[in-house]
Amino acid sequence: MVFQNSIVSPGSQQTIIALQFTAAPPKVAHQVTHFREEQMHYVQLAEQNIPVGKIVAIGRNYAEHARELGNPIPADDQPVLFIKPASSLLADNGTVVIPPYCADCHHEIELAILIGTTGKDISQQQATNHIAGYGVALDLTLRDVQSRQKSKGLPWEIAKAFDTSCPISRFVPANAVADPQKLPLELRVNGALRQQGSTADMLRPIPRLIAEASSYFTLEAGDILLTGTPAGVGPIHSGDLIEAIIAQVGSLKVTVG
Repeated sequence: MVFQNSIVSPGSQQTIIALQFTAAPPKVAHQVTHFREEQMHYVQLAEQNIPVGKIVAIGRNYAEHARELGNPIPADDQPVLFIKPASSLLADNGTVVIPPYCADCHHEIELAILIGTTGKDISQQQATNHIAGYGVALDLTLRDVQSRQKSKGLPWEIAKAFDTSCPISRFVPANAVADPQKLPLELRVNGALRQQGSTADMLRPIPRLIAEASSYFTLEAGDILLTGTPAGVGPIHSGDLIEAIIAQVGSLKVTVG
């Protein structure tokens, strides 16, 4: 049986998300006979549970963050994009599990964008029409592992895509945020301020991010776009409490196991 899940923006009859998924796929091969719907990963938009596809993230989108790690500012035509799987998601009030192969895990606060309508090669002028909502996210990074991978010219996935590496809040509808390019971001660890910035400092603003990301990957309803982190990233340890806040969007708390 196929279900359709639609979300309509308040005060409008325009459908901004239309997702279809099967509750119980047929057992067509031995490899998929253990599939269960509860294995899907969801985020919340208002009161709706939205199944998540992929998470597209951008690196070095804040100049001061790039500088603090000694990285060059990306060329104008070369965004630094990478993918985190839906299995990396962690709900608010969850527990981060740092893999045993890491000795230096860092926090990174980011504005998250929930894609509401599927698109490929989206223009900057049409980009905001594809946004369903905004949330607070962390892009947790195994910095020592990332540095080792980079030194060998290898991909970063094992440093960026591990389970619980993407804590995320509920999403608020897009029309609840007056201007997503004027949002203060703040992250504290055990009450101490670590990161403070504004989405106004993005090198690539949101419409451009969506346009560029969709030139490489089809952005599907239920995908999430992470928009980069300001300066101030640093290590987290077992027992730490991480609190992230983005004005008008919400807050996120997780502990480190």
